[in-house]
Amino acid sequence: MLCKMLSRLLASFAAVFVLALPVAADPIDYDYLRARLDLLMEEDGMMGLGVAVVENGEITFAEGYGLTEEGGQPVNAQTRFRWASVSKGLSGTLAAELEAEGQLSLSKTVSSYRTTLKLPGFGEQTATLRDVLSHRLGLVSNAYDNILESGKQPNDIRGMLGELKLICPIGDCHGYQNVAFDTIAEVFQEATGFDFETLVQMKVFQPLGMTTASTTYEGLVGSGNYAKPYNLRRGSMQADRITLPYFRVAAAGGVSSGIEDLARYMQAQMGMYPSVFSGQALEVSHTPVVKTLREARGMGRNFDRIKDADYALGWRVYDYEGHTVVGHAGAVRGYRAMVMFDPERKTGVGLLWNSNLTRPRGIVFEVMDMLYGYEKRDWMRLMPDPPSGGAEGG
Repeated sequence: MLCKMLSRLLASFAAVFVLALPVAADPIDYDYLRARLDLLMEEDGMMGLGVAVVENGEITFAEGYGLTEEGGQPVNAQTRFRWASVSKGLSGTLAAELEAEGQLSLSKTVSSYRTTLKLPGFGEQTATLRDVLSHRLGLVSNAYDNILESGKQPNDIRGMLGELKLICPIGDCHGYQNVAFDTIAEVFQEATGFDFETLVQMKVFQPLGMTTASTTYEGLVGSGNYAKPYNLRRGSMQADRITLPYFRVAAAGGVSSGIEDLARYMQAQMGMYPSVFSGQALEVSHTPVVKTLREARGMGRNFDRIKDADYALGWRVYDYEGHTVVGHAGAVRGYRAMVMFDPERKTGVGLLWNSNLTRPRGIVFEVMDMLYGYEKRDWMRLMPDPPSGGAEGG
């Protein structure tokens, strides 16, 4: 215990010293990043972590930290974690790609396709696929997620959504969804003849060489090299079980992979693989559709670099001190994920970890601050208050 406390104290002093140094000439300081990640892994609530950086379109960092489970094997770049709602960006961009190929139309109504989605007042006859993918269905946020989590099948729940009352006219406001969002998988099935898992394997995972990626429970646990879920409760880490409901709405939250494969996916979202995601599809899926004032307030309160937030097709679009960045976060019991990148600079960061701790989100902002040359800040709040006259705090 004494050795651990001494180690943390020395690491804290070292990190404070680094924070006080002038900004480096090179955008991403990987020695500094590793020091910060080592410090993070000393925190209560951390078990395993994967971190990837794509800089100027190249994968420059893809490393694992910690363990897959207590007493388990070390996390590496192939250790599978759940993406949770980071999966939505894959669905949004894939829909835009299929539109570019002439296989579907984002402007067509939901009722133009054979789906199980029903909306209040026969709204499926006016809601478009673009509305589905940008959460503009007029439904209260996370409608019937609780019923999904209780074990009911998504097809049945989608039929029940028509019994709700609209919180705004369809197309007018943002109300975040999972069960309704997954309607796009039914559209994919009709448009291509393939279920979601088969389609993304053929169109995305295999062409990108994403050998650890899957949208199913079996794909997550099949190799044995996967991170088990953990939650910090009452000051101690407790093992959890892998929950199944969000695999049933895989287009909204069912993807899993290792961190190196998440990095390859990020490259494709930056335009490095136009045979997978064309420039047209990326432009469509990354273009803001609806304001998300609640997200802007929430992110800005915790990370004041964020000045505005919109939702595109499965993606959030942020104003990061005047820079346009694209990203998304994900959370399912015992797992967290986050991605953020600058499409113009083809640079960004992805995280996957197996606990409910939110502190790692700060890694994203520490990397993006380095990209833009801003003064280093302790966004993860890992250190004691710096001495008077020291570096800027978190």
